[in-house]
Amino acid sequence: MVVNKIVLRFSSPIVDQPIIYRLVKDYDLVINLLKADINPRKEGYVVLELSGDSENYNRGLEYLKNAGVEIEPLSGTIAWNRERCLQCGACASFCPAGAFYVTRPEMEVHFDGSKCIVCESCLDACMARAVEVRY
Repeated sequence: MVVNKIVLRFSSPIVDQPIIYRLVKDYDLVINLLKADINPRKEGYVVLELSGDSENYNRGLEYLKNAGVEIEPLSGTIAWNRERCLQCGACASFCPAGAFYVTRPEMEVHFDGSKCIVCESCLDACMARAVEVRY
C-alpha cells in the first residue's frame, strides 16, 4: 500500500475534466482531499492524500502526467516551537486539519504533524511566531 500527500496543479484546458473521478474509478485509488482551489477557465490545484496498491498508484500517476496534470510532493512542513508558544490557541482556531489542537481542561496547545496539510493558516494566526514553514 502506497500513501502520499501530493499537490496536483491543473491548467485551464483540463480544469473541467473528471480527473479525480478517473483516479477512483479506473485505478481504484483512495482520495482524501485536504485543500483545493479550482475555478473554471483558470489554473487550479488540489492537495490530497492518495493511496492504493503500488501498481495502481503508479498507473494513476502516469494517467495524471499524460492528462497534463503537474504532480508535486507536498513539500514543506510546519515546525512548531513549543518554548516560544504563548498557549493562546489561535493556531488551533484556524487549523482546518486539526493538526493544532487544545486539550482540556489543561488548555494546552499541541501539534500533530501527521495531520498537517501545510495550508499555512497557522502562520498568520500565531502572534508569537512560534510556527514556521520549513522547505
